[in-house]
Amino acid sequence: MKSFRKELFFNLPSRRGLVNITSLVQQAVTESGVQEGLVLVNAMNITASVFINDDESGLHHDYEVWLERLAPEKPYSQYRHNGYEDNADAHLKRTIMGRESVVAITKGSLDFGTWEQIFYYEFDGKRTKHVLVKIIGE
Repeated sequence: MKSFRKELFFNLPSRRGLVNITSLVQQAVTESGVQEGLVLVNAMNITASVFINDDESGLHHDYEVWLERLAPEKPYSQYRHNGYEDNADAHLKRTIMGRESVVAITKGSLDFGTWEQIFYYEFDGKRTKHVLVKIIGE
């Protein structure tokens, strides 16, 4: 069984942002040489998320509105975590959207359902963060 590890780095210029990373993950699968297996895609920072869904701009907007309703960024004083930082809402949003996704690899390609794509969602940007891509299989 093969094992392959790659890190993807992001530094979004805004506090929040959504990046479709499907092609980057597929590139890692290709580099790994794994034809049949699994890929784990994991946000390695506690204020970012990796998840799978549709790449549709209306849905992206809906995420932002929904998450802001559930865990509003401001006022910062509403959160006990905020003191040295102002990112308590980012921690909560990450919990809601999840830490990682696992995708099957079949014949060297990501084995998705219709419309599925992999996304990196940044909730506390303006600094470098990373995603782990871990591939196992044969």
